Amino acid sequence: MPGRGDLQIYRDSAALAHALADLFVSVGRMAMAERGAFYVALSGGETPRAAYELLAGDEFRNELSWSDVFIYFGDERCVPPDDDQSNYRMAKQAFIDAVGIPHANVHRIHGEIEPGHAANQYASLLRTELGNAPSFDLVLLGLGKDGHTASLFPGTPPDTDDEAFVRAVYAPTQMMWRITFTPKVINLGRTVAFEVAGSAKAEILAAVYDGPINPVKYPAQSVHPLSGRLIWLVDELAAEMLKSEGR
Repeated sequence: MPGRGDLQIYRDSAALAHALADLFVSVGRMAMAERGAFYVALSGGETPRAAYELLAGDEFRNELSWSDVFIYFGDERCVPPDDDQSNYRMAKQAFIDAVGIPHANVHRIHGEIEPGHAANQYASLLRTELGNAPSFDLVLLGLGKDGHTASLFPGTPPDTDDEAFVRAVYAPTQMMWRITFTPKVINLGRTVAFEVAGSAKAEILAAVYDGPINPVKYPAQSVHPLSGRLIWLVDELAAEMLKSEGR
């Protein structure tokens, strides 16, 4: 199928984290050279944490002008910013504080307020800061074992309220509200990158990447950038059931 994206397979989770950190820096440099700033939408969860920590380390910390980096979040759990489940808290602890990104450059989703209001507030922020066709230089995404990405969960057409840019979603399996970008915003990204690690993700990665398209069942399949590039960075354990070959 055309449009599946560039599949890149790495030997283990450490190599995958390094590749993701390297992608972050290379896309950031290009964005700054071309437009003077780097706009990135972060993903949460455990997989990107190691890459974020690498960005704060000696190898990568001095590779970007961090004052020109503008941080956003592709989704967030409806919890306070100091909650253990907060994507913002994880990224803040992993690298944002360490590299000295100005506080005004970090735009968190206010998960502690009423979900619908939080979604509308973040959509308004996107329009104010990035216009009516917000195009991030880099959108980072994960892949859930059920085929979800960001907080777009199975059972609902992922493009519901697409033009709203951001929507509130109730996740029954977690019994909590979440805020998420819609595919509209994700697919406006100049570079969109999935990061997938571990054998527990092998079956779902094969279904999403190689299988028939059914975005209601597998919302991750709704990701197909309009004019940007789509990259899948995966480790060998996650790739073990794929028919396709990475490089």
